[in-house]
Amino acid sequence: MKLATLCAVVLVVESYALAVTPSANEMTVARVWTEANLGPTAQSLPFSFSYDGRRSAELLPAWQVKWSSAQLDPNRTQHTIVWTDPKTGLELRCVAVAYSDFPTVEWTLHFKNTGAADTPILADILALDTRLEREPSGEFLLHHNVGSPCQQNDFEPLETALGPKAEKRISAAGGRPTNSDLSYFNLEWSQQGVIVVIGWPGQWAARFTRDESRGLRLQAGQELTHLKLRPGEEIRSPLVLMQFWQGDWIRSQNIWRRWMLAHNTPRVAGKPVSTHFASTSGNLTDAGREMALINGYVREGIKLDYWIMDAGWYPHPGKWFYTGTWEVDRKRFPRGLREVNDCAHAHGMKTVVWFEPERVMPGSWLYENHPEWLLGCPKESSQTPQLGKFANRLLNLGNPDARRWVTDHVSKILADEGIDVYRQDFNIDPLAYWRANDAPDRQGITENAYVSGYLAYWDKLLRRHPNLWIDTCASGGRRNDLETMRRAIPLLRSDYFSEPIGQQCQTHGLSLWMPVYGSGTGAHDSYMIRSSICPMFRIAWNTRKPDLDYAFLRRMVSEFRQIESYLIGDFYPLTPYSRANNIWMAWQFDQPEIGGGVVQAFRRAESPDAAARFRLRELQSVAHYVVTDLDSRESQRMTGRELMNDGLPVHLPQRPGAALIVYRKSSD
Repeated sequence: MKLATLCAVVLVVESYALAVTPSANEMTVARVWTEANLGPTAQSLPFSFSYDGRRSAELLPAWQVKWSSAQLDPNRTQHTIVWTDPKTGLELRCVAVAYSDFPTVEWTLHFKNTGAADTPILADILALDTRLEREPSGEFLLHHNVGSPCQQNDFEPLETALGPKAEKRISAAGGRPTNSDLSYFNLEWSQQGVIVVIGWPGQWAARFTRDESRGLRLQAGQELTHLKLRPGEEIRSPLVLMQFWQGDWIRSQNIWRRWMLAHNTPRVAGKPVSTHFASTSGNLTDAGREMALINGYVREGIKLDYWIMDAGWYPHPGKWFYTGTWEVDRKRFPRGLREVNDCAHAHGMKTVVWFEPERVMPGSWLYENHPEWLLGCPKESSQTPQLGKFANRLLNLGNPDARRWVTDHVSKILADEGIDVYRQDFNIDPLAYWRANDAPDRQGITENAYVSGYLAYWDKLLRRHPNLWIDTCASGGRRNDLETMRRAIPLLRSDYFSEPIGQQCQTHGLSLWMPVYGSGTGAHDSYMIRSSICPMFRIAWNTRKPDLDYAFLRRMVSEFRQIESYLIGDFYPLTPYSRANNIWMAWQFDQPEIGGGVVQAFRRAESPDAAARFRLRELQSVAHYVVTDLDSRESQRMTGRELMNDGLPVHLPQRPGAALIVYRKSSD
């Protein structure tokens, strides 16, 4: 059944008790689509490939097929379909997971050569290849976002109209999946739509192609696959996820945020990683400086949840980016990192420690002792200018011996040094390295093995250390695909964090897709600090200096503590996205289950308006709310109807200025 026809059958006007609760109609659409495309009698599969020059739609009906189902937990059912080519022994396994609490389905393809000889060429693997059809009225609109190229427009929300014969191609850049564009999309048409997400920590590509009528073809996968498989060899496709929705597209983004929190955000001991406040020493420090800074926060009565030890704790010739020797520098840390971590633990803090195991520099231990584990590249490629002139090598995580060594070695450091959070950075574009090491009949194999090895490495670390969680940092936010977000949290969402407009715009754009992420600042003014606030937040001050305005810092931290629980609630932009310096920008985080939320509003430096009103979203019309400005500490009572219809008044006489306003439903 075509999606448009199905939606027409079930689309009726519904009254949502909570705008963020999936409706019965949405659940029906997802269930019927899953049965029609991935069920035991599926006639139209949502993927494609070519094998020995023939398309999968032609081949698969003649292959042997088995279908099975298993209940993973109360809300997830796994469906597995296995096709086997009787001639060559190529096995295709499609593993799909359907959710019963969200209108969501995901799947991954696995290809394995079970024969005794090399397979023919397997090519053009599209993990997603399906068609949507709209109603006679309305048109397709694609919502998508810039990635994290370390510019002021990082995570900018974009819209692309897809009229007849339109085509839009979007891809990763350089092999890091969110380097240029996010791999998260929302297709809207006729008050309904589907969220489509590609989970691939490598070079993915997606194409949206409109025909002359009412159809839209969606295609996505690893950008380049043209390869033979050797006996026993197996590759996988990107993870594909679809989530169906009806009504308002911002509402659909909040259902997505809730799915992320319920099913994708990393957990420790069964509980999601919590919002927190942290600080850091920066790069190239020593044990004395680290502990002096920690003790400075303790002295001033500023409670840190995490202490972050950044790059440079290993031997290096004065530059943090000389990586590849993963041993503690005993000259600067004579008692190891354990001394600093024990100091933090004694004051109730947990610790985050930086690693970058994949990038290997000349002269390092890995470079000198295991060149066979390293991928070289005839033409150096790096998005980080300071690294571009060096002969970087890439530790090949697709090599089992290399992966075994790095797993054992890093695991031992984590245990010996008492590290709570493993931070993995990635300051190099790997695509040129991958492709330089592919034979003509093995194009895409190095990348595929590398990506599988990267995920396996993290999975093994997490199994060995059940209380560990991972902070992903790839020159900021360049590796934040869904598979990575299933295992890690980006505590530094972007390397562009030096000015307030960029920070505000990052929250406005990224919050559509990610409920948990981090950023921070070393600023000493409230406008910049408030512009940087997010669920995982840090302020880095040099607390060795006794004459800083610590009363101000305590107030900033207190403000964060008052609103942090709201920051993972439902997200509503209250103004359009803009990088102009003469406007206001505002948004709302709402927690309907506890009847409260926060509004963050910013009057930029050239805005002529000292006051603004913002219509809030999804409150209870007849309920009364106590609204408190965290600057004046003054409160007023307003009904939900007033806040949604007339708007919340905000007055900022200073420019630039930032307001934090909390609201809570009154019990009387």
